[in-house]
Amino acid sequence: MGARPDLLMHPVRMRIVRALLGDRTRTTAQLHHELPDVPAATLYRQIARLVEGEALEVVAERRIRGAVERTYALREGAVDVGREDAARMDAGEVREAFTAFLAGLSAGFEQFVDDAPESLEDETFGFRSAALWLTDEETERLVADLRSAVAPYRALRDEDGTRRRRHLATVLFPDPR
Repeated sequence: MGARPDLLMHPVRMRIVRALLGDRTRTTAQLHHELPDVPAATLYRQIARLVEGEALEVVAERRIRGAVERTYALREGAVDVGREDAARMDAGEVREAFTAFLAGLSAGFEQFVDDAPESLEDETFGFRSAALWLTDEETERLVADLRSAVAPYRALRDEDGTRRRRHLATVLFPDPR
């Protein structure tokens, strides 16, 4: 199950999580470079909260001049909420988790629009919504097909600097009857 929604409903923690999406690992120094407006003390404190809340894990440690430099990664599933997770939550917790999801998505989108307005003309950019008439079996097949289609791309890394990280978010829910 994902991290507690209240853990992620903090603007700095949300930005740290976004910086680590896509199986990225980062040291605190690297995160500070990516989030230069966040004071170092605040960054250290919020990383510690995410580790305590089991959203982040330490994947490496290295001694540098007597100090220990830690490398962090998102725990698998830390920001995901699926059917099984939602079944263990009450309606309020599901709403909180969805709000955290949307807030993170919105923060990343706002940063994208502010930092790279020319990218709005990229033909791969967009957001869409579709209502589909599907049986339960067709819905399960759609979800499986989407996972299969995305899986090989999730495994790609940017070893040679030719790839750009892109965000794909999905939300699927039935209309109320």
